[in-house]
Amino acid sequence: MSDQIVLRHVTKKFTTKTLGDIIAVDDFNLNVEEGECFSFLGPSGCGKSTTLRMIAGFEDLTEGEIELCGRLVSSRKKNLYVLPEDRGLGMVFQAFAVWPHMNVFENVAFPLRIQKVNKTDINRRVAEALHHTSLTGLENTFPGDLSGGQQQRIALARAIVTNPKVMLLDEPLSNLDPKLRETMRFEIKALQRKFNFTIIFVTHDQSEAMAISDRMMVCDMGKIMQIDTPENLYNRPCNRFVHNFLGESTFINVEIRDGKAFPKGSADQALPLTLPPQASREMVVATRPNEIALTGPDEDGYQTHIEKRIFLTDRTEYLVPVGGQLLKVQTPHRIAFSEGEKCSVHLVEPMWYPADDAEADKERARRQLV
Repeated sequence: MSDQIVLRHVTKKFTTKTLGDIIAVDDFNLNVEEGECFSFLGPSGCGKSTTLRMIAGFEDLTEGEIELCGRLVSSRKKNLYVLPEDRGLGMVFQAFAVWPHMNVFENVAFPLRIQKVNKTDINRRVAEALHHTSLTGLENTFPGDLSGGQQQRIALARAIVTNPKVMLLDEPLSNLDPKLRETMRFEIKALQRKFNFTIIFVTHDQSEAMAISDRMMVCDMGKIMQIDTPENLYNRPCNRFVHNFLGESTFINVEIRDGKAFPKGSADQALPLTLPPQASREMVVATRPNEIALTGPDEDGYQTHIEKRIFLTDRTEYLVPVGGQLLKVQTPHRIAFSEGEKCSVHLVEPMWYPADDAEADKERARRQLV
């Protein structure tokens, strides 16, 4: 397969009155293959939507270059900038962006009319797009008379009617209810298999990204943190941010003394863990709440008790003290403890990261204001 989207050293800087200079996208290098569904994932202000807008041509880059389908479309060095309408992309946005004064047929036919496609081909291609998005029979209906899901299908039909090789989806499902969002995920994947276009999918919803993506890029503060498959990102996150952003996480701040890891603020009992090579004095131990073994007080593990028990539909959740911190543990219902009961916890294959970075948290909060 060939690379359909290539970003080389792409950087975007903004200057704001209140916050000064912001590097929204910092030296992004990225290759997306033909037919791949590739998600940009991260919190508000991480640079994902800005990157999508630069690919689309709605924002020009400050440095670097972008190539689409083997064609250079943006280059600061060569002073090259191809207009959005000349990039051959299909686009679907968070706001459905359907025209209320046009019926379904005219909404979908609009980009073909701009391209001056003949009437026979317009009728054929619109009919095919409506068929593949389950809108056949609604040609004369106006968007205001349709549900949110049907309006989003109009936007999808309008995007695929031009037979694009690349589809850009910016938070396309966030305005839909949870059940409809799940349905639309499958419909988008089915359309991709049918038409074999490449998808760039931007979202802050990690479960949505993991369900639809072949690969994902996790961003933070304008930098690429990690690019990998959903499974590898979840099981082998490169840092604490990625670990915390994908799925539920439990963290314990620890101090290393005499070759042992003690929960921060407690010297009574060490955690039964093997230290990583070159462990620093203060570290964070990370694991998933459902990967912690909770056993009786006579078993191996950190000796503690049940502070709080919460019964949920598919699991039981416990909060247990570890030093001065509360550790979240999730177990099947068959593993039952009562509040106040003594127990042991054992962290199964935890990951180790540097101690918390308060400055990074401040910068994330600042970027969300841009």
